[in-house]
Amino acid sequence: MSSAPAGGETRPTVLPGFVNAHTHMYSALVPHGIPAPTPVPEDFLQILERLWWRLDRALDEPSLRASARLYVAEALLAGTTTLIDHHESPGVIEGSLDMLADACDELGIRALLCYGATERNAGREEAQLGLAESRRFALTNRRARVRGLIGVHASFTVSNETLDEAAALCRETDNVVHVHVAEDVVDLGDARERCFRGPLERMAERGALPAGSILAHGVHLDEEQVRWAAAQRLWLVQNPRSNQGNRVGYPRALWASDRVALGTDGYPADMRAERAALERAAAGHPECERGGTGRLGERLDAGRRLAAERFGSALEGDTVELEPGPAATVPVRRVTVDGHAVVEAGRLVHGNLGEIRAHAHEEARRLRQRMEVL
Repeated sequence: MSSAPAGGETRPTVLPGFVNAHTHMYSALVPHGIPAPTPVPEDFLQILERLWWRLDRALDEPSLRASARLYVAEALLAGTTTLIDHHESPGVIEGSLDMLADACDELGIRALLCYGATERNAGREEAQLGLAESRRFALTNRRARVRGLIGVHASFTVSNETLDEAAALCRETDNVVHVHVAEDVVDLGDARERCFRGPLERMAERGALPAGSILAHGVHLDEEQVRWAAAQRLWLVQNPRSNQGNRVGYPRALWASDRVALGTDGYPADMRAERAALERAAAGHPECERGGTGRLGERLDAGRRLAAERFGSALEGDTVELEPGPAATVPVRRVTVDGHAVVEAGRLVHGNLGEIRAHAHEEARRLRQRMEVL
C-alpha cells in the first residue's frame, strides 16, 4: 500500500512481480494490422480456424522473434515479471522455444516455456515434433531465468498415443504438462465421443496430468472436476478477456479450488487490466462464484505460488514499483527480476521500445501477407 511519510511525500507502491500464468507470445503482432477473420466466425472452432490457427501456421523465424520481443517488452513495462507461455508455430517447430527464450533472456523476464503438441495440421508426425521440441528445450536450456515444460495443445487435437508420449516425457524430464482444458464445448464433445466424461478424465487416464500441471481455462469443468483437480495438485488458469472475446462462457466452478491463477491467453500481459476484467465478468455471474468474490483477489497470488513451484525462492527478487497513487491504475516506475532492474523510470533497461515496436509492425505486415494465402 502507498503511504505518506512526514512532510507529505507519497511513497511509491512496491508489490511482488506479476505472473501471467497462461499466455501466447506469438500473438503480439495481432494488434499491428492483422485483420479480423472473414467471414465473421460463428463459434469458437471457427475463431481458431480462421484466425489463430492460420496465424500460427504463417509464423516464421523473423516474425516469431519480433513477436516475442514485443510481448516481453510490453509485459515488463506492465510490471509482469514471469510469463508462462504455451507456444505453437507449425512451420518452425525445432528451435522455436530458443527463439522465445532468447527474447526473454535479452530483456530480462522470467519464463516457463513449452511447445503445444498437436495433430491438427500434419497428424502424429507434427505432434512428435512438438513433443521433441519441448523435450529438447527442457533438457538443454541453460538460461537461469527460463525453464521448459511439456506442452500439449488440447485434448481434442491429439490422439491417445500423443498423450502417452507426453506422459512419458514428464516422467523422463521430471516435469509437468501445460495444456488447454475444457475451454469450449468442442473439447468436451470430443472427449465424450471417445467415451470419457471430459478431457480432464481422458488425460488423467493416460497419465498426462502429473501433479503441478497447468490447465488453462477450465470453463466447462464442474465442481466435482475442479475439486478433483485441486486434490491432484493441478493448477487451473482463468483468462477472462480471452474467454469473453472467444464467447466460450464464464467458468462456473473455479471457485471450488484455491489453485486458480490468472492468465491472459495471448492478450497483453497487463495483469492489473486482467484482474479488472475478472472482477467485471464475475459481477455478471455471481452464481459462478459461490465461494464469494473474495477468492478472485487470490488469483494473482496463486500465479506466484505456481511460479514458485518451478523457481523457488528466486521469485523474491521479482518486484514492481508503481508511481504514487491508486495501485490499480498508476504507471509502473521500476521492475526487478532476480534482483536486477529491467525497467527504470518507466523505460526498458535492456531494449528500446520504439525500435521493438517498429520492427514488430513491419513483421506483422509480412505475416499478414502470408496469412492471406493460407
